Amino acid sequence: MAPRITWLGHASFRIEGAGTVIYIDPWQLEGGPPADLILITHDHHDHCSPDDVAQIQKGDTVIVTIPAAAEKLSGTITLVAPGDTLTVRGIDIRAVPAYNTNKYRSPGVHFHPRESNYVGYILTVEGERIYHSGDTDVIPEMESIETDIALLPVSGTYVMTSDEAAEAAGIIGPKKVIPMHVGRGIGELTDREAFKEKVSMEVEIPSL
Repeated sequence: MAPRITWLGHASFRIEGAGTVIYIDPWQLEGGPPADLILITHDHHDHCSPDDVAQIQKGDTVIVTIPAAAEKLSGTITLVAPGDTLTVRGIDIRAVPAYNTNKYRSPGVHFHPRESNYVGYILTVEGERIYHSGDTDVIPEMESIETDIALLPVSGTYVMTSDEAAEAAGIIGPKKVIPMHVGRGIGELTDREAFKEKVSMEVEIPSL
């Protein structure tokens, strides 16, 4: 068995495997099965959407996120910071750093500052390691990431460009990459094809 990974637009994914339905950064959902586990990388509105969480949340859904996002949500919430490891619903999860090095909201102020302790996640489902980078640039911590599948942003402006994502993929060395953080007014879908031309590993370009 292999996990089923469904891109839901932007940085939002549903992962199904090991009898578990997992959502990462659900935003602008159009239906879908209820969640057993929801992972949220940070508190920005296009990643932490209380309305979308409510659509898929059930009584025993577990939400894993950082404190700033947890303030917007309710239910069973487990807080994490970069470097934490935990097991939820039988799914092994590692929270990893996600931050900007060269994307600025204003001079000297990053969109995603390192000190905000935003995260990405590495989760293991059906024996496959899946890395959702969150909103990040190429960072030194990527050298320690081991994964089979990487979900990497490619749109630029707030996150890595396709060139930078190709650099990140070379550092991480996954078997497959699914480029993300495109469409819905942020980046262009063609950024994914540009990324694919720059790497040697398998690249999956899903449609909505």
